[in-house]
Amino acid sequence: MSEIRMRQGSSSGTGTCILWLRLAAAPTFAAMALLSGLSGDGPAEILCLTADHASPLTGMTAMYALMCAFHLPPWLTLRQRGGIRR
Repeated sequence: MSEIRMRQGSSSGTGTCILWLRLAAAPTFAAMALLSGLSGDGPAEILCLTADHASPLTGMTAMYALMCAFHLPPWLTLRQRGGIRR
């Protein structure tokens, strides 16, 4: 039995699935930020930037970067504990 499953206290694998979903969020948002940053201004960007007092934190790239930062704690916890052991 893996350490992840024992740590989550689940014998059915549900805890393992939840952990992997939590770990998948940060890289997914990082990839989305990269793709939206490389794609440039699209129709959605124009709608978001119509305000005259637009903040530098507007736009999809900034939103995805912030979401990536908010989903980093599972990765930091995993690194602190020494990774995944089987």
